[in-house]
Amino acid sequence: MPALPTTTRLRRWARRALVEARWYAGLLVLPPRVAVFQARARRLAWHSGDLFSITSVTRPADLRALLKLARGHHRVVELGTATGWTAISLALADPARTVNSIDVVSREEPLRYLELVDDSVRRRVELEIRDGAEGPVNATPVELLYIDSSHERDATVAEVLAWRPVLAPGATIAFDDYSNPDYPGVREAIAALKLAGEARGSMFVHAVPG
Repeated sequence: MPALPTTTRLRRWARRALVEARWYAGLLVLPPRVAVFQARARRLAWHSGDLFSITSVTRPADLRALLKLARGHHRVVELGTATGWTAISLALADPARTVNSIDVVSREEPLRYLELVDDSVRRRVELEIRDGAEGPVNATPVELLYIDSSHERDATVAEVLAWRPVLAPGATIAFDDYSNPDYPGVREAIAALKLAGEARGSMFVHAVPG
């Protein structure tokens, strides 16, 4: 395969450098421990050729909105682990918080990035491989349910109904990609469930009655 012309390679390098500079600048809005982890994870992803994490990770501005929403919530369930960066960031942001992250796909990325944090954080991130629509395995109250899984209408409705019995009074449900036109199933599920709430960044936020 012939080598790319020098000008083409320079343009690609410049585009990537600009994207990276903007991404790292975005970390300034995050809590310091979270920002340091995100920077280390990003470097490791590039070094290991993990393009899945590079392209699918939650953007700093959206992560900031989620962390702000999670304040005061110590028992968090995330449906849709993907890279694990979000679950780890939620645990880093509050030393009293536990995060149960559930996904139907077993991936190596979450375990790889958990190695970047110490044992006190790893102990508070529980990874499960199963369908989030199976619901909880115990009756421990959940204060924040963050849904970033299939983005399909019926699956999302099933997940909410499965977890609703253990949502604590005043709990929050956050649906990711609510504003993303590529995932109409999220809006359709919220409409089907007749949930009141508001858009915050890319999320839709519903407060469970207290």
